[in-house]
Amino acid sequence: MSHESRHVGYLLSDDPALLNVTAIHAYLTTSYWAAGIPHDVVARSLANSLCLGIYAPDGPQVGLVRVVTDSATFAYFCDVYVLAPHRGRGLSKAALALVSTHPQLQNIRRQHLVTQDAHGLYANFGFTPLTSPERHMEKRDPTVYSRAPAAP
Repeated sequence: MSHESRHVGYLLSDDPALLNVTAIHAYLTTSYWAAGIPHDVVARSLANSLCLGIYAPDGPQVGLVRVVTDSATFAYFCDVYVLAPHRGRGLSKAALALVSTHPQLQNIRRQHLVTQDAHGLYANFGFTPLTSPERHMEKRDPTVYSRAPAAP
């Protein structure tokens, strides 16, 4: 059964059959965090994540919240967006509120995200700066999407 709700006429749903991979790719490929991401990588990321799509009253997908999770101990919120013509309607807040009630995300010990400019939005949902940033590490490859894929 789908986890979904409506907000000002928009449908918010975790039904993977509703996701429009082409529309999601079109947005992500121009975002600051996933510029140039290949279509097949987007498709694979969606297939392996909990996704909440945001759909306009006339049907097209206009936003997304993607959560990478083991559904037990950890959840990483990423690829959160609403297309510019649909902003200002509280859709991001409604989507984050709905996803926070998702059965797969209950009693999760650590929820994480990275944002350049939406700290205020996420603070409304209990996110804070890292308690111990010195304990966190990362391994980044910022040019991975601009390089030719490795031979199989």
